[in-house]
Amino acid sequence: MVTVTDRHVEFTFFRPRARRVEIVGDFNDWRPGELPMQPTGDGHWRAVLALPAGVFRFRYLADGEPFTDYAAFGLEPSEQGDTGMDSVVRVPADPAVASQADTVLADRRST
Repeated sequence: MVTVTDRHVEFTFFRPRARRVEIVGDFNDWRPGELPMQPTGDGHWRAVLALPAGVFRFRYLADGEPFTDYAAFGLEPSEQGDTGMDSVVRVPADPAVASQADTVLADRRST
């Protein structure tokens, strides 16, 4: 799951048996090893990144295996030479828009 607030993007991924989880995406040229996530103790992994306004593609790597985040802002066919899908996160230029979008999404999830 991805949440955007004031240009900070919080990534949360559930993989309780993973030894290492990281994020790769076009914001780091898809380089593994640069953006590790931290375990939260309940099977989830978490990372917060400051990203500029824009649309970015990403995937999680759990012990080297790629995973798509279906709870992200959308999916697009991979540009990485495989047949998988990349997740999409949108960081708006106006931080207030992100806060409003988070409220709408939270409301939808709670019903």
